[in-house]
Amino acid sequence: MDKTCTQNKLSEILNVPWVRSSLILGGILAAIGVTLILIFKFLELGASPIFVDTKNLVIEYGLAGIFVATILAGTIIPVGSPALVVIAASLGIHPMLLTIVATVGFTVGMVINYVLAYGLGRPFVVKKLGMERLEEISALWSRWGWIIYVIFGIIPVLPVEFLALFCGLIKARFSHFLILSFIPRLVVFTLLSYLGVQLGWWLGIT
Repeated sequence: MDKTCTQNKLSEILNVPWVRSSLILGGILAAIGVTLILIFKFLELGASPIFVDTKNLVIEYGLAGIFVATILAGTIIPVGSPALVVIAASLGIHPMLLTIVATVGFTVGMVINYVLAYGLGRPFVVKKLGMERLEEISALWSRWGWIIYVIFGIIPVLPVEFLALFCGLIKARFSHFLILSFIPRLVVFTLLSYLGVQLGWWLGIT
């Protein structure tokens, strides 16, 4: 009974058009990324002088760029922060520092969404999300609560920033919001940083 109920809830999430399209787009971008990595490895571009200069530039200024990019990603500007974290780690930025900076930046962006929705109310959120999407998020929230927020936070391609706006709109408890914004992304960015380090070694970059 419980298993059937859970399956029905998961089907409900996957039947939401913008959730399904986000997962499909994420899969396509992942396939493109793998293809580019294989091309990079085959052509042995890691030793080229231009790439070495790029790597040095990223090591020197990359953390600031990642911080800004993840703040933007925490709002509703799709800048691809997971991919940026992998790239930055593969180019030699310290994975622990990278993880902390990216997580804090993304959390700041989420808080900005929360505060704007909290202060400006429903007209602002409707303008950003559209009425249909807002109603779909409300339906998901009514069935899942904070669990849906954690699920969206752990899966990088899902737009958890939309839920941050919703949390601000319904004036969800801020302490829960802050913790559940930070921890899932800390886990995600830790794994992506480790993946980036391994990728850098495999490509001969670091």
